[in-house]
Amino acid sequence: MKQAAGFFLVLFASLACAPAHAQGYPVKPVRLVVPFPPGGPTDTHSRWAAQQLNAALGRAFVVENRAGAAGVIGTEAVAKAAADGYTLLGGNPGPLTIAPSVRKQLGYDPIRDFAPITLIARSASCMCIHPSIPAKSLTAFIALAKTSPGKINYATPGVGTVGHLAIENFATLAGIRMTHVPYKGAALYTVDLLAGNMDFAQIQIFQAAPHVRAGKLRALAVTAVARSPLLPGVPAAQEQGMKGFSSYNWNGILAPAGTPRAIIDRIHAVLSKPLTNPDTRKQMEALGYEVSGDGPAEYAAFIKAETGKWAKVAKAANIKPE
Repeated sequence: MKQAAGFFLVLFASLACAPAHAQGYPVKPVRLVVPFPPGGPTDTHSRWAAQQLNAALGRAFVVENRAGAAGVIGTEAVAKAAADGYTLLGGNPGPLTIAPSVRKQLGYDPIRDFAPITLIARSASCMCIHPSIPAKSLTAFIALAKTSPGKINYATPGVGTVGHLAIENFATLAGIRMTHVPYKGAALYTVDLLAGNMDFAQIQIFQAAPHVRAGKLRALAVTAVARSPLLPGVPAAQEQGMKGFSSYNWNGILAPAGTPRAIIDRIHAVLSKPLTNPDTRKQMEALGYEVSGDGPAEYAAFIKAETGKWAKVAKAANIKPE
């Protein structure tokens, strides 16, 4: 985690000049709301974005961590903020594409109330178990779970997070039943998994890799559509019979709907340039990220597609909105 955070905090790249019609922005500090605690991928990518914008636009882009309710509280605050470009959101799938399917009362519409700007990157996870669990492969783990319905505990960063629905999707496809144990963050359940107090969890690949190599965790599969260069010996879940299964965490930058297009375009121009730089991409990929840089239209289409996907997963898993 420190390696990833350090990389994003010190990485600066040559940035494109702003369009003439947007050169007046910003005239005061800009707030970039991260709806999660410091230290996670959303926080890390948002701080990287703030560094790029600070350097290019000459004004303070200040990251504000506003955690709570699996990201919903901070996301709702941005949805209700003035659409003037001075409040931005560090986007994450939990509050944007999963919350509509797992929450009855959501104070915003993820598609209607936001203007997507740039999708920065996405990252897959590693499906891990404690080595004391007698399963050497994903297939063996599924067979074990079928003999003990509900007895295997799995951890997630909380109800309604991408980790929660991804594992429920896996369980539905595999025809198994496990017991969900929600935590307040991945760092906490990783400690318990390493200690043998938890059976199964998904962990970001770059975080899991050192523990897997040291034999402290056993990797069953990666949730990407293909193998990860960080753990090339670990097959993707799709290779092991989970047809159509994949799961990614992703992060991007959004603004409240109605934010002037000139501002949207200027922010995208600043952020997209370093994301196309080969050296930047190589360094980010070395940390397990798949670099994007998609702009407003592509990012909006992505969010819409992901929202539909997770709605189907929630329905199939019989997860009722709460």
